[in-house]
Amino acid sequence: MTRISTGSPFEAQIGYSRAVVSDGWVFVSGTTGYDYATMEMPEAVEDQCRNALNTIARALAEAGAGVKDVVRVRYILPDAALWPRCWPVTSAVFDEIRPAATMIVAGLQEPEMLIEIEVTARLPR
Repeated sequence: MTRISTGSPFEAQIGYSRAVVSDGWVFVSGTTGYDYATMEMPEAVEDQCRNALNTIARALAEAGAGVKDVVRVRYILPDAALWPRCWPVTSAVFDEIRPAATMIVAGLQEPEMLIEIEVTARLPR
């Protein structure tokens, strides 16, 4: 098993890895819109969505996979009304891949967090 970190302080404080690679699968933890280099959170949900997907792409690359290998994605938002604003961003990444997807409305850890994204990918053979 391989564990991947972004260096986010949350990973150490809470006790989790950004991603775990096991038996040909890559499980990427729920990822919010922080820019983990600066720990800044954009205000717009679209920008948070873009940041989260970029962080996920970097974790997948470190695992030896890419967004093209994603088979499952879960989107979690505290407000369903924000979801349509993310569609252009998610479509730009997943339009040709079309993974199984779910959108859930739930409270997130911090009030500035407007989206959290979790994916599962299969390592390429």
